[in-house]
Amino acid sequence: MPAPNNDDPLQLDRQVCFPLYAATNLLQRVYRPVLAPLCLTYSQYLVMLVLWERDLVSVGDLAERLHLDSGTMTPLLKRMEQAGFIIRRRDPQDERRVLIALTQHGRDLRTKAVDVPQTLATQLDLDPASIEGLRASVQAMVRTLSRKTSSSPLKEAS
Repeated sequence: MPAPNNDDPLQLDRQVCFPLYAATNLLQRVYRPVLAPLCLTYSQYLVMLVLWERDLVSVGDLAERLHLDSGTMTPLLKRMEQAGFIIRRRDPQDERRVLIALTQHGRDLRTKAVDVPQTLATQLDLDPASIEGLRASVQAMVRTLSRKTSSSPLKEAS
């Protein structure tokens, strides 16, 4: 195998996307055993975080907040409804919109989930300042990418 060319722009280790992708996959694996006692997947946990902030939200607003498409949201929310965490209903003001609300079971789950962030922080073995710096950097990147994708020609055509 030839020696790596550090000037090659197509080397995997030179891509910004790859470490983010790998970190996301590995982070979800770390979350899995922490969320298992709550009977939540990582994606479901993210939905619950939004709903614990605002008990009633439209599917569109939820998808926008989580940067997911409706093809991902529909089956995810259907499984969460079957598990008894949420209810879905049509907005009486606009029948085209579907509203998501927590059930009592979903609201009660919040008290069991309160230790999840600290458990993860401990497992990541990062000090609070490092976690906050990382979060701020990634949030800035998400804002930039969100602006770029919302103004892309593909987005405008849909």
